[in-house]
Amino acid sequence: MTNIEIIILPVTDKEKAKEFYMQLGLQVLVEAPADHGHTWLQMGLPGQTASIALMHFHGIIMETDDIEKDVRELKTKGIEVGKIDEQPWGRFAWMKDPDGNGLCLHQK
Repeated sequence: MTNIEIIILPVTDKEKAKEFYMQLGLQVLVEAPADHGHTWLQMGLPGQTASIALMHFHGIIMETDDIEKDVRELKTKGIEVGKIDEQPWGRFAWMKDPDGNGLCLHQK
């Protein structure tokens, strides 16, 4: 894993949350259709690589250069990792921490 890429924050009103974060100085990086009729809304500070996504669930997405290697290493440590999911915008593998928080590896 190379860095924390996106922190997904659960929000109840995406437009209200978007306005709030824009007042804080964040900019919209991506606003596009997502699964199940939702919209992926990703925001970040100018010039920064880490960003937030305002969604209906929580999670942390960590970037990796070699998702297969990281998944193998995590599994040898006893961490349960889901299958690698191929998407047009990258490869993803989800897992949960002991409290049920979603964590995801992402290879571009």
